[in-house]
Parts: sequence; C-alpha cells; structure tokens
Amino acid sequence: MKAIPTRLPEVLLIEPRVFGDSRGFFFESWNKREFERAGITAKFVQDNHSRSAQGVLRGLHYQIRQPQGKLVRVTEGEIFDVAVDVRRSSPNFGKWESARLSAHSKNMLWIPVGFAHGFWVLSDFAEVLYKTTDFYSPEYERAILWNDPDLAIPWPFNGDPILSTKDAKASRLRDAEVFP
Repeated sequence: MKAIPTRLPEVLLIEPRVFGDSRGFFFESWNKREFERAGITAKFVQDNHSRSAQGVLRGLHYQIRQPQGKLVRVTEGEIFDVAVDVRRSSPNFGKWESARLSAHSKNMLWIPVGFAHGFWVLSDFAEVLYKTTDFYSPEYERAILWNDPDLAIPWPFNGDPILSTKDAKASRLRDAEVFP
C-alpha cells in the first residue's frame, strides 16, 4: 500500500495494492504492520457502515471527548470526503483536506484525532465504512457547519444538500467547542 501525504501532514490518502483478474479483486483494507510502516499506529475499536442517497451531506462531525481517528473507505458509489483540523493549537487550525473516495478506486482516507469529518455523496448512493479509534459517544459529538464561510470548502454541487437536523444546526468553527 502507499500512504500519500496531503496538505495536512497528519491526514493521509491510502492507496491499497489491489490484485484483480477476471474473477474479481482482492486487497487488504487493514494490515497493522503496513499501516504502522506508514506511521498509523491506531488501535481500532469500532467499525461503522452507512448508506446514503445522492445529495446527502454528513458532517462535519467530531467528538470532543473520546475523540475518534477514522479510516474511511467506500464500498459502493463515490463520495467527496473532507477532514478539517479543529485543534486550536495546530498551525493548520481551520484548514481542510478533501479526497474523492470510491468503490472503484478503493482508496481510503486516514483522519486522525483532532479533525472533523464529513462527506457528500456524488453517486446515486454510497456505502461508507470507517474504522474508529474510540467508541461513539453521542454526548461528546460536535459538528461544524458544512458551509462555514471561514472554511470555504468548495463542495462539488449546486443547490442545497440533504442534511440531518443536527447538521443543519451545526456551529461555525469560530463558535464551536474545539480541541485545545
């Protein structure tokens, strides 16, 4: 596998080695030794799986306590995936990185603790799987507004996304509870 650095040094695009032939394909989506060689020493405790329709935007989510690192991949469809640095002490506070992840490419995005995460579904639907480094804890979940003008994320769509009530009421980064 290849771990490709992004503009945010801690966020990595992972390109797995895919072996394919007329029967289909095979790849390792998680291999502790290979990820440790890439500098990812995370211990995962939970796997999540979501299915979303085209136009759905989920995020930008993070947990202020029991923070979660996430290894994100798509098994059906395609998404525009985003990570935002929400660590006030970071030189990259408020900066974001994006990647298109798809079932076709099989690429993954490593989003470490201290980053908000969200995605927009580009295809008719998308199934997203992500491993997390801590358990989901709704009382500690926070959200940054997807269209915060201070972030200026160029989401690749026109019009309004389909949002949950929670995401529609999310805070701007300047007003959010963030990491020190």
